[in-house]
Amino acid sequence: MMLRRGFIVFLPRLAGLLVVACCSVSIVYMLACTPKGDDEQLALPRVHSPTGKEGYEAILQEREEQHRNYIISLKKQIAQLKAELQGRSEQLKNVQDQFPDSLDIRLDHSNPAKVQANLLAFLRSQIDKAEVHSGVKLSTEYAAVPFESFTLQKVYQLETGLTRHPEEKPVRKDKRDELIEVIELAVGSLNNPEADSDAKQRVYTASDFVEGIYRTEKDKGTLYELTFKGDTKHQFKKIVLFRPFGPVMKVKNENVNMADTLINIIVPLAKRASKFRQFMQNFREMGIQQDGRIHLTVVYFGKEQMNEVKSILENTSKSANFKNFTFIQLNEEFSRGKGLDIGARVWKGNNVVLFFCDVDIYFTAEFLNSCRLNTQPGKKVFYPVLFSQYNPSIIYGHHDSIPSLEQQLIIKKETGFWRDFGFGMTCQYRSDFINIGGFDLDIKGWGGEDVHLYRKYLHSNLIVIRTPVRGLFHLWHEKQCLDELTPEQYKMCMQSKAMNEASHGQLGMLVFRQEIETHLHRQKLSSKKT
Repeated sequence: MMLRRGFIVFLPRLAGLLVVACCSVSIVYMLACTPKGDDEQLALPRVHSPTGKEGYEAILQEREEQHRNYIISLKKQIAQLKAELQGRSEQLKNVQDQFPDSLDIRLDHSNPAKVQANLLAFLRSQIDKAEVHSGVKLSTEYAAVPFESFTLQKVYQLETGLTRHPEEKPVRKDKRDELIEVIELAVGSLNNPEADSDAKQRVYTASDFVEGIYRTEKDKGTLYELTFKGDTKHQFKKIVLFRPFGPVMKVKNENVNMADTLINIIVPLAKRASKFRQFMQNFREMGIQQDGRIHLTVVYFGKEQMNEVKSILENTSKSANFKNFTFIQLNEEFSRGKGLDIGARVWKGNNVVLFFCDVDIYFTAEFLNSCRLNTQPGKKVFYPVLFSQYNPSIIYGHHDSIPSLEQQLIIKKETGFWRDFGFGMTCQYRSDFINIGGFDLDIKGWGGEDVHLYRKYLHSNLIVIRTPVRGLFHLWHEKQCLDELTPEQYKMCMQSKAMNEASHGQLGMLVFRQEIETHLHRQKLSSKKT
């Protein structure tokens, strides 16, 4: 009886709960099924319209299709995340297997300090594996990862294709943000030296930045080398940073004093007295007057035009009060490799930076500083990529006159190209050149000897700095490919000749000149008829 009475008392409460539950379910259903009121939803038909039922059915069918596609998309994302998680787990396991002692990385969130220390150790291992502290042996000259150089305003890039420019200005936003961050970090590092000192420190700013180079090894990270002005004219600060696909990490901070660093420019030559006169004008202005820490070695082959060349050299010496030069004359057939090799070995002074140069090269005082900053005995050699000038008569053929040489030295895709297939202009310390074995003297004539030397350095433990530079130009001259060359040398010479004349578009205009003139003629005729 008591049980029946309790059931009767509980029954109204149960009914009330059921009513509340039904109402809640109805409200949720209405909210879920009501179409959104945004711009992307179809407008609902009116209830009393003739097509109301069909309209609702179409909307419900479309909504069902959208949900089905959304579910399929979620399933794909889940599968991709599972695959990526599996891949990351395997990578982590490989790292743990490879570095069981120094990199005991575990996903142990109970000890965050240990996780952070292990992560830092892993990032530093990336620096050790990258080509930062020492070079790696490479199989061919094409295996070297080139650097790109940059200033506060521009980036000088090698991989340009047909649409990009050899210099990028304005710099693309993502690249600009990256480089600005790196410069700011370097400035912060300079203004916060690690060593405690009571001496008053100068405050560095971005305006002290001279230039930088950087390159990315896709499996390790990005290396940055930044140069800032030092306390005196010939002093510099160099900051090396590394981004191991994570936070940027400082590698080192060093003072670089180049006040006493002499450069011996070695020029092999045969005939070409007029070109030598032009070269000496550039040498006098940039090398003697602006730089001053320079020596010139001319290795001359044969006797034809020799007196004229010696006269140009002696006149420059007298007028500029310059005595740091050596003239060597060889009575034999021209061999660029032999001339450079002799010029390097004849030096009897202290270890010196050698700059192997040709007579048709124009350089700036800023390049000479780059030559010093990117070489280090037993550590680094510098293989700059110079900007090669196109034929001025083609470039400026539509002008009233050809501009002066200084006005022609502009880095644009219409005026020239990065000569990334050339390895002849290079800076290295004499000790490294001697230790590596110098040039292959069996190679005669044009081309080949520079590539062999470059390969020797790639096969060594030295770091090869390969980057485009804004202060080194190859001046255009008509190239003669001699019959005495080997088939391989002749092919290289002809390829170089074809590249020298004009840009892709400019050569195309020359090839299709007849078609263009025919089109213009037809246009004139049609305009006369009308």
